[in-house]
Amino acid sequence: MTTVQPPPAARSRARNNPFAGIWRRPVTATALVVVAVITAAVILAPLLAPHLPLAQDLLHAQASPSAGHPLGTDGLGRDVLSRLLYGGRPTLIGVGLAVLVYAAVGMTLGLVGGYLRGWTDRVIVAVLDVMLSVPAVILTLAVLAIFHQSNAAAMITLGFFASANLARLIRGSCLALREELFVDAARVSGLSSARIMARHIIPGLTGQLVVPVCLFAGNALAIQTGLGFLGLATPPPAPSWGGMVFDAAQVMEQDPYLLLVSGGVLGLMTLAFGLLGDGLRDLQQDRRRVTGRRLRRPAPLAADAKDAVEPSDGAVLTVRDYSISFATGEGQRKVVDSVSFSVRPGEIFGLVGESGSGKTVTGLSLLGLLPPNGAVTHGSAWLAGTRISGLPEKELQRIRGREIALVSQEPMMALDPYFTIGSQLSEVVRRTGGVSGGKEAVRVRVRELLTSVHLRDPDDVARRHPHELSGGMLQRIAIALALAGSPKVLIADEPTTALDVTVQAGILDLLRTLRDERGMAIVLITHDLGVVADTCDRAIVMAQGRIVEEGSVDDIFYRPQHPYTRKLIDSTPSIARTEGRIA
Repeated sequence: MTTVQPPPAARSRARNNPFAGIWRRPVTATALVVVAVITAAVILAPLLAPHLPLAQDLLHAQASPSAGHPLGTDGLGRDVLSRLLYGGRPTLIGVGLAVLVYAAVGMTLGLVGGYLRGWTDRVIVAVLDVMLSVPAVILTLAVLAIFHQSNAAAMITLGFFASANLARLIRGSCLALREELFVDAARVSGLSSARIMARHIIPGLTGQLVVPVCLFAGNALAIQTGLGFLGLATPPPAPSWGGMVFDAAQVMEQDPYLLLVSGGVLGLMTLAFGLLGDGLRDLQQDRRRVTGRRLRRPAPLAADAKDAVEPSDGAVLTVRDYSISFATGEGQRKVVDSVSFSVRPGEIFGLVGESGSGKTVTGLSLLGLLPPNGAVTHGSAWLAGTRISGLPEKELQRIRGREIALVSQEPMMALDPYFTIGSQLSEVVRRTGGVSGGKEAVRVRVRELLTSVHLRDPDDVARRHPHELSGGMLQRIAIALALAGSPKVLIADEPTTALDVTVQAGILDLLRTLRDERGMAIVLITHDLGVVADTCDRAIVMAQGRIVEEGSVDDIFYRPQHPYTRKLIDSTPSIARTEGRIA
């Protein structure tokens, strides 16, 4: 079996692990070690502290470091090291609570708003604006007064209102990630929005979460220290780092050493959080995506009375008087104009045209996968007796993968780089495959799907990640994903574009075999007339969003009626008979 490991493998692993490459940056790695060591020492305070934090020895007040007191004692003879270790507990617990709420609320609001969009996004953005307008520190002080100096309540409040900044960042990244082809592939497979967000969106946002969390941890530590300095949240004599700074400040003129020790730990942790956040941000600078300006979506079609009647021509897929428009800066632009065709069961039907002709947009619209600024503005599409044009998202989720499926032209982009092939196929099988039973039944079904697309050693393929397989193998896996729900119609969008001639022939043979064995209708979108001549039964030729030729393959190639079709045939080297250019 041939395997390749292209550069995308390293990129996918780096995206999945936000700490990838950190050890090549000494400053960032040192900051991470400092945070880890101090946190571990605070957690293990009962084991490491030589004395109890409240134990006093007035005879040895403000003593210098010694074997019994490694960092000396304070004004009441209490061991400084023990108080630092125990004092770090309420301080770091408060920081941890704030960071946990900050990450959970910020990720949730940003993820839901960015993925669902629409009115949900508008409501969340309005809530974030309100949260950003509230002075979080002042509100934290008010919460301390209401809840009797509760450290937990204060830091949870701080984390909640500070999370608005994180939510805005996550929302922007989610808007970009939502448009990835592997997310579209998951939607086509019939997965619910919650499942897609949990399995395919969140892993891609992990790196975006770590950097702001580190930077916020430093801010939360400073605020927690300030509260302790004022005697709030952790009232004395209970130790806290902020309280120790206050005690040291009272005797600073007599003994500045205490301020150096207590303030030094705080400064070291704050600096470490900041350097760690900056280092991780530098590591991920090239992974950030910028989302463009969003345009208003065209008005979707309204069901006309004549469109409400199901076509009765025996076709499994019927498209009638179909138009699609996109919103642009100059207004509405119609990209598909009054297209009509039908596909019968067991037929391979070609949508042919050069780039920009509207063929791919037509195919994607049948699955409800138009971009936010696109919409079907006229006509109707019917699938196995169900009108699919204008269906709400929940209804489209029900038919995707089960009734109609998609094979994209970029299988590497349609497969999630974070998961193995078997994991992704298992997910689709559980959702659309109708498999009853446990993991073993799903595993058997996955093996059957990989075998059905003529992949040798399916168990080995299932254990691999997408970057470990060749282009031809990935395309067969993409077809297996589409077949998991046994759809009636398979839309194959340029399935052989990125493949060499030998592999291309194998994929086309596979499509013909699947058609013959399953009686499945296939809509083959391509610009390659050689593929059409070799594979399709009937076809339409599109130019500038309109159909210019329709008929059997023999009619189109040997009796073309439109000048565009004749010039398109003449421009194909493998079947060219005369010279010519498309006007």
